[in-house]
Amino acid sequence: MSEHATTRLRLDIAYDGTDFLGWSKQPGLRTVQGELEANLAILLRRSGLKPVIHVAGRTDAGVHALAQVAHVDLNDEQLRSLDTRRGKGDPVAGANLLAKRLNGIAGLDTDVHVIRSSVAPEGFDARFSATWRRYEYRIADATAPRNPLLRNHTLWHPSVLDVDAMAAAAASLTGLHDWASYCKPREGATTIRNLQEFTWRRLDDGLMVAHVRADAFCHSMVRALVGASVAVGEGKLRIEDVVDLRDAHERTAAFKVMPAKGLALAEVGYPADSEMGARAELTRQRRDPAALRLTERPEAD
Repeated sequence: MSEHATTRLRLDIAYDGTDFLGWSKQPGLRTVQGELEANLAILLRRSGLKPVIHVAGRTDAGVHALAQVAHVDLNDEQLRSLDTRRGKGDPVAGANLLAKRLNGIAGLDTDVHVIRSSVAPEGFDARFSATWRRYEYRIADATAPRNPLLRNHTLWHPSVLDVDAMAAAAASLTGLHDWASYCKPREGATTIRNLQEFTWRRLDDGLMVAHVRADAFCHSMVRALVGASVAVGEGKLRIEDVVDLRDAHERTAAFKVMPAKGLALAEVGYPADSEMGARAELTRQRRDPAALRLTERPEAD
C-alpha cells in the first residue's frame, strides 16, 4: 500500500448531546466532532497527521444520538499503530480496534461512545451514501410520569396533548415538499426534503414519542415539525393548518420550535454495499427546486 493511500473506516456512535454544542467542531467549544478528533489525535500522535471525521447528520446543540454514523480515512501506518497486540500491527485488526481505543481514552463516564468501528464498503460516504435519517422526539405531557432521570432527554409539557390529532396532522405532512416554513434558512442551502414518515404514539407509561424519517433534514426541521404537532395537540392549530403553513413556504410564528433535549438521531439508512458509491455520487447532485426531483443533495441536518 502506498504511504498516501488510505482505508475508509465506518464509525457507529452514540452520545448524550446535553453538554455538547452540537456535532461540528468549533474553536473553543465542546462538540462531538471536536471531542472525537482530539481523542483520535492522541491515538495517532506519532503519525503527525490529524484525520477528519465526517458524519451522516450534523446534529445541533443539545441533540442526542443513539445511532450516528461517521467515517474517517486512515493510512496503513495509522491502522497498524492501533493494533497494539504484541508482534501484530494488523491493519484490519486496527480498524476493528479503533472503537475500543477511542472509548479507552474517553473513559467509562463519557457522554460519547463509539459503538463499533469497521472497514467501510467500497464507495461508502457516511453522509452522501445515506438514503434516510430517522429521529425520535419524546414528550411527557400532563398524563405521563415525570422521571427526573430522563429530564435531559424528554420534554416536559404542562398540559394534556391530543395524540390522535397530532398523529393525524403528522400523517398529512409526508411527501416531497419545500419545507421553508419549517426550517431555519441557511444561505445556499435548499429546503426541499422528502418526509418519508412522521408518526406519533403514546406508550403504555403515557410518554409520547414521534418518529420522523426523511432523506435528509434542513436546519431545525424536526423540532419545528414537533412544535407544529404540539400546537395541534393543544388545540391551537387545526390539523389542516400544518399543511397550509407548509405550503406558504414562509417562516411563521404560529408554533414554537421545540427544545433540542427531546430529540435523538435514532437510525441512518444505507443501500446495499454494492450501491454505496453510486448513491454517494447521486446525492452530491444539486437539488432542483422547480422539479422537486428525488435526486437531491442532502444538506446538513
